[in-house]
Amino acid sequence: MTAPSATVRATLAALLLAGPALAGLAGVPLPATLSAWAAPAWAADSARYVEGMGDVPVMPGLAPAEEAPLVFDKPAGRIAQSVMAGAMDRNAVLSFYNQTMPQLGWSRAPQRAGGSASFLREGEELRLEFVEPAPAVQKAAATVVRFSLIPR
Repeated sequence: MTAPSATVRATLAALLLAGPALAGLAGVPLPATLSAWAAPAWAADSARYVEGMGDVPVMPGLAPAEEAPLVFDKPAGRIAQSVMAGAMDRNAVLSFYNQTMPQLGWSRAPQRAGGSASFLREGEELRLEFVEPAPAVQKAAATVVRFSLIPR
């Protein structure tokens, strides 16, 4: 049995998030235990995704850095790179993605040098690398993360 495609997973995640509104229950609060079970940790940020990476969620508190994302779609696989920045601790970013990515079918790869993280799924590797902020971003952001999606 193969895992669903990234498009199918993104569509299912969107339906999960939109479900209460579609059912006319948008104003009805869920019990704490049910809401924790029903929506993944990243759902609270209204399903924002890293540009060019379809179903890789943006951690609340991260925002696109000034660099434009790069996206190449080739027969051998897609290549995408996006830089996000935020005033948060590096360990909080790692914790968020270590908890969230397995829910989307990604498995954690062995620890990378420099505290970076890698996740593997369906012939693709997602790398999260912590980089020094550019001078224009440096004052506003304590942490800058480069998301790189490459074929394996």
